[in-house]
Amino acid sequence: MKLAIVRQKYTPFGGAERFVERALVALRSNGVDVSIIAREWQGEGVDNPQGVRVNPFYLGRTWRDAGFARGVQRLMAQRRFDLVQSHERIPGCDIYRAGDGVHATWLELRNKPLDALSSWHRYTLAAEADMFRHPKLRAVICNSRMVKDDIARRFGVADEKLQVIYSGVDLDAFHPRLRETQGNALREKTGVDAATPVILFVGSGYERKGLPALLHALSRMARRDARLWVIGRDKDEMLMRKLAQTLGVDDRVLFLGAQTDVRPFYGAADVFALPTLYDPFPNAALEALACGLPIVTTTTCGAAELVTAANGLVVTAGDVADLAASLDALCSKAPIMRDAARASVAHLELTTMAAQLMALYSRLV
Repeated sequence: MKLAIVRQKYTPFGGAERFVERALVALRSNGVDVSIIAREWQGEGVDNPQGVRVNPFYLGRTWRDAGFARGVQRLMAQRRFDLVQSHERIPGCDIYRAGDGVHATWLELRNKPLDALSSWHRYTLAAEADMFRHPKLRAVICNSRMVKDDIARRFGVADEKLQVIYSGVDLDAFHPRLRETQGNALREKTGVDAATPVILFVGSGYERKGLPALLHALSRMARRDARLWVIGRDKDEMLMRKLAQTLGVDDRVLFLGAQTDVRPFYGAADVFALPTLYDPFPNAALEALACGLPIVTTTTCGAAELVTAANGLVVTAGDVADLAASLDALCSKAPIMRDAARASVAHLELTTMAAQLMALYSRLV
């Protein structure tokens, strides 16, 4: 079986790429010949012998996305692959993995009126609608029921085409033992004692991931000793640093940038917070739960599907008061919630995800 996976910019920090990396080994061990179609690679993938580069000239991101889509469509027309699974909104692909969710929903949640949208947003909305309604689309991999229901409601995609396959997590690499093997040393290195609660945020795209609300919530917590560690990169980092200063919490917030290995930080943290405005299902939430961290997220995040009273709390996006109260509650109960957090993802091991993908590919081929 020859499978092509499409991702325009392949970076080591992206959620789609981490999904792909986790699936590659299992798929290749099952005899699947996997190629990556991309405009550019960053990190180890740059010398990938299975890579196919599609890099037409462009000016601006609308031209960039449209040109890349046309290049991929030309490859599909050559029938070099049995299946093409795209992680970009490209009409005519066999499979679309909706890891980025529904763009129309994201814009609605941001309250963006149609007449105020840029040409890129307009292009993306049109490409999204064309892709979901294209006759050649055979399956949509949804990483949460939230996304599946949204696609069905908006675009009328038949239920048999919509497959919910949660991302897998390496349950050995992400484990509560990280607290002893790496976390305690990191806390000592950063001057955080065992009694001080550390709240961890992992995500790039601070607005969408809800970092502004999290900073406001930190300033309103009853626990004045709680620390917030922010992992991820964003063009608005300086604005977030200034917001922390304005709120008077800058001495308790540590901006750590993008990290190639986040495991020591999971090991050092007590609570994971991702009060996102919209997120289909972040890998970071799976990793945090696997490491035994209770989480607080929102009703517009797919990770809420795994949250119970035993392993975390769910709030409405933007409700700063509820978020602050939830953080206080989790900081006080974190030690007794670790086992439940770990147990909530025990069924999402990598082999399970690979088996579900293989079953889908085999059925389509």
